[in-house]
Amino acid sequence: MPRRLHGPSLALAITLALLLKALILFGLWKAFFSTPQAKHMRVPAAQVERHFLAAPPPAAPTAPTTSTTPTTK
Repeated sequence: MPRRLHGPSLALAITLALLLKALILFGLWKAFFSTPQAKHMRVPAAQVERHFLAAPPPAAPTAPTTSTTPTTK
């Protein structure tokens, strides 16, 4: 029969699991997101603002659809 955790041992197990997850997340962030890959490549803030705040491009016109159902007279 599996051993059940109660009281302080359950709290300790949960705390250790959360600390381990936090360390893993911090390691992933540090490895992949903390610094840019190319430090010499900079984009002006105004260009980024124009890109993200610009109005969406107009939708391309679509060809009219034709019905394939036969018409009866």
